Amino acid sequence: MNLAIVSAAIFLYFAAVISLSLWAARKNRGSADFFRGGRRSPWPVVAVAMVGTSISGVTFVSVPGMVEASAFSYLQMALGFVAGYAVIAFLLLPLYYRLNLTSLYEYLEMRFGLCSHKTGAVFFLLSKVLGCGVKMYLTAIVLQLVLFDPLGVPFAANVGLTMLLVWLYTFRGGVRSLVWTDMIQTLCMLGCVVLCIVFVCRAAGFSLAEGCRSIAESPMSRIWFFDDPRDTRYFWKQFLAGMFTTVAMTGLDQDMMQKNLSCRNLRESRRNVLSYGVAFIPVNLLFLALGVLLSGYAAANGIHITKPDDLFPTIACGTGTDGAPFMPPAVSLLFVLGLVSAAFSSSGSSLTSITTTFTLDILKAGNRQDEAGLKRTRNLVHAGAAIVMGAVICAYRAIGDESVINAVYTISGYTYGPLLGLFLFGIFTRRNPREAWVPPVCIASPLLCMLLSANSEQWFGGWRIGFELLLINCALTMLGLWLAGLGRAEQRKTPADSQSTGV
Repeated sequence: MNLAIVSAAIFLYFAAVISLSLWAARKNRGSADFFRGGRRSPWPVVAVAMVGTSISGVTFVSVPGMVEASAFSYLQMALGFVAGYAVIAFLLLPLYYRLNLTSLYEYLEMRFGLCSHKTGAVFFLLSKVLGCGVKMYLTAIVLQLVLFDPLGVPFAANVGLTMLLVWLYTFRGGVRSLVWTDMIQTLCMLGCVVLCIVFVCRAAGFSLAEGCRSIAESPMSRIWFFDDPRDTRYFWKQFLAGMFTTVAMTGLDQDMMQKNLSCRNLRESRRNVLSYGVAFIPVNLLFLALGVLLSGYAAANGIHITKPDDLFPTIACGTGTDGAPFMPPAVSLLFVLGLVSAAFSSSGSSLTSITTTFTLDILKAGNRQDEAGLKRTRNLVHAGAAIVMGAVICAYRAIGDESVINAVYTISGYTYGPLLGLFLFGIFTRRNPREAWVPPVCIASPLLCMLLSANSEQWFGGWRIGFELLLINCALTMLGLWLAGLGRAEQRKTPADSQSTGV
């Protein structure tokens, strides 16, 4: 791979992204535009942007690598995603728009009280920092191998440069900039995947039609798994986990919903959510199809892959024993650009949402500061969040030793479970738990889940807990909240009749 060409391509890419960000932020009128885009974002732009934000570098690298072990079973989860987006569109979005929320976790204060508000915000921050750290770690480690190691740049400098670039294109415009830059990055990522499929087919000696036929005929293209409920690929496990994971990781996630709430009205926001929800099926199908082609190419050419996450990077950027690259140089360039597009779309959105949640929910700056003070606080939090994220990425390098996509969902199952339980308990019951009990309940639920996960096969006749961990965590949280409300009066007011205190 020609390092000069790759470096120039990445430089031009970020120059274009930062320029677009500054253009989008030119009419920024203050913190309201930073946090919600002034609620003037066109829904088709948001829908495309959300695909890139949801996918991230994890999907780009890990989904092709999981095909050999899991076949196309991931599509069962993608169907669950669609059902989850329908729940968001028809249950959560009307609530958020009716309350005029800037931060989602304001709802918890309206429904339960300040302690619940802070608890929900802290669990989101924990989820986002850990989850985004895993995703950016994957991107940083691949870029280190294919670009920075040959240039003699240490990993810490790589991470510092990465977070500086993310900060540069988000610090001024916030959500207003993100919806436009993420749209471009999503289109770039999907274009890279399609072109990689074309090049891999050519390298394997297939026409595109023959490549599609080989994918369809491969045993790795099996989608449905209804035969063994103990299997982590079992349909109902995957479908329900996908549905509830989407509700938790998107519908209750400030990062994901911040763009949705920037749409002009509820109808456009709902149209946006349903559109990009359906789009996940063909998009994930592209990544899975690429995985079949890469696995077949590796087997045919005797390429040894040590870990599933290494499949795409090794074939795209690696060389054989004779020093010859496995793929044409164009594939290496497309891989790097696609990975960068996916990762930075997700990380920019995460950094903005962390800034929003810490500023509005933890510091309560929107309630007690004027616009000038709020801007200063927001900028300090934004810079601090970028530094913390960089530290998390460096820390994860020492401990990340499993398939990254499983790590992300495991982290999400433990940290989003209490959030999902809090919101569902607030929406579907009228009971008020004792406020002092809310943090202990939300901490105890993930700890009990860790105990169950470690012993489930021994205790439940071979049943191994997979992605359904989130559902168990949510159920334990709701049970704990119900017990914490015994003997208490029912709901003291209806949140839908309250008004948000956000900017």
